[in-house]
Amino acid sequence: MSAAHPFTQHPYRCRLERGRHGTREAALRGDILVIVDTLSFSTAAATAVHHGATIYPCARGDDRHAIARHIGGEATVARQDVPAKGRFSLSPLTYLNLQPGTRIVVASPNGATCSRYARDVPQLLVGALVNARAVADILTHLLDKADRCITVIACGERWVPSTEDGDLRVAIEDDLGAGAILSCLDMDKSPEARACEGAFLRLKDHLAEILRGCGSGRELREVGFAGDVDHASQLDLYDAVPVMRGERLERFR
Repeated sequence: MSAAHPFTQHPYRCRLERGRHGTREAALRGDILVIVDTLSFSTAAATAVHHGATIYPCARGDDRHAIARHIGGEATVARQDVPAKGRFSLSPLTYLNLQPGTRIVVASPNGATCSRYARDVPQLLVGALVNARAVADILTHLLDKADRCITVIACGERWVPSTEDGDLRVAIEDDLGAGAILSCLDMDKSPEARACEGAFLRLKDHLAEILRGCGSGRELREVGFAGDVDHASQLDLYDAVPVMRGERLERFR
């Protein structure tokens, strides 16, 4: 896809893409990437690095337990399997009391997978509502030093099984997380990015209500993880930003 193609959102400096395909296209352009998977990979990663962990994103099909053995760390388990089968999951609340320096392999079909697809880009950050302003501050700093563009990835969720429209489901919580970051950036934005920013600005005083009531939030609440949803809805809770360094996410410094 050439730089002049309309779906590159050229010439805008701030862009919005969705899912794995959008991540790959943005990576091919050489953009700085921000992965937004609000419920729950991005919120879990921000919480973990805030408390001193290093996160190894695990793509679909990877053996997370083998990776954990290789790095001398621990692999996440399903939410409902904590603590019987492991300490950590996609629940951000499982990272609140970890020992600094802990290495954790985190698997998810959306945020973690997109992070792995894009690990070779100039910079890859992970953002959500909980660290939106901190992400934007770093992006502003990076763009002051380099003539690059930013693509914020609203990862979305998967339909299982896939539908006639494919398997990507737009997740409004990711649009809101992306919009929160974009709202703090003072630079030209594509219409796609502006639409997400506008949605966030319209709903920023109702984030807890929206996340609890949206499909992904209801799904988590119905299986006993309302606390995860409430945690993810807190705007600018952390100043920690995960950044990809090789195969791992660590706190940007």
